[in-house]
Amino acid sequence: MDKRPVWVTGAAGLIGRYLVAAAPEAAPGAGILGLTRARLDLTDFGAVCAEFRLRQPRLIVHCAALSQSPECQANPRLARKLNVEVTTLLAELAADIGFVFFSSDLVFDGKAGNYDETAPVNPLSVYAETKAAAERVVLGNPKHIVIRTSLNGGTSANGSRAFNEQMRRAWEAGRAVHLFMDEFRSPIAAKVTAMAVWQLAARDKGGIYHVAGAERLSRLRIGQLVAARWPQLHPRIVPGSLREYTGAPRAPDTSLNCAKAQACLSFPLPGLTQWLAEHPDEVF
Repeated sequence: MDKRPVWVTGAAGLIGRYLVAAAPEAAPGAGILGLTRARLDLTDFGAVCAEFRLRQPRLIVHCAALSQSPECQANPRLARKLNVEVTTLLAELAADIGFVFFSSDLVFDGKAGNYDETAPVNPLSVYAETKAAAERVVLGNPKHIVIRTSLNGGTSANGSRAFNEQMRRAWEAGRAVHLFMDEFRSPIAAKVTAMAVWQLAARDKGGIYHVAGAERLSRLRIGQLVAARWPQLHPRIVPGSLREYTGAPRAPDTSLNCAKAQACLSFPLPGLTQWLAEHPDEVF
């Protein structure tokens, strides 16, 4: 058995946390090394190179990113540093090993929906632009994998990374949540994403894979599903429409077609409605 470790960057984040937790079952004997910012500052390129030479990982699963779109819009230089330059360094270090990069459904402009892996990208935000740029770097190596995913739900270490946690925090504070009825995504439980990614990584076949929920849902409907889990908070939702929105550009429908990934997996990717119904006791 190959004793070299598997790096999971962003291990304190939402998907990274679930990847580490799922590894004993999904990737037994993998020797996971979860990298947090405290463990290794990915923007310190000298330290990253030294750690890579010391540890000699056999696979890097790169989850770390500046993932909040408002932060990226406010600081595009930092967004490029974290999302493109760090990814470029890690992909170069991983030239001869496996590399999995997490991208986003937001690389699409949302004019069509049901995007498959061959659809052309057209990012509308700084965050999406950096993800699209990083994708091009990663795909320069035919052995490397790009995972495009959508909204991921679950529980994070700081209680604020997942979309459901952000809604719950607002309701706990007595605030209403404003949600669009005409903006669509393919939400998925991060636990499911993690299991799927370990299976795709084990196949060792490069390219793009869409990993998201099997259900196209509006932001409003997503909020209603989460609210139903927390009646004791008396959740308030204010419906809205993109037609009335005047802020930074938003993609109206970035729902993903996951048929390519689904054909490679041993289990079906569920829609969020189904997953919540089947996991009534899961904190979500």
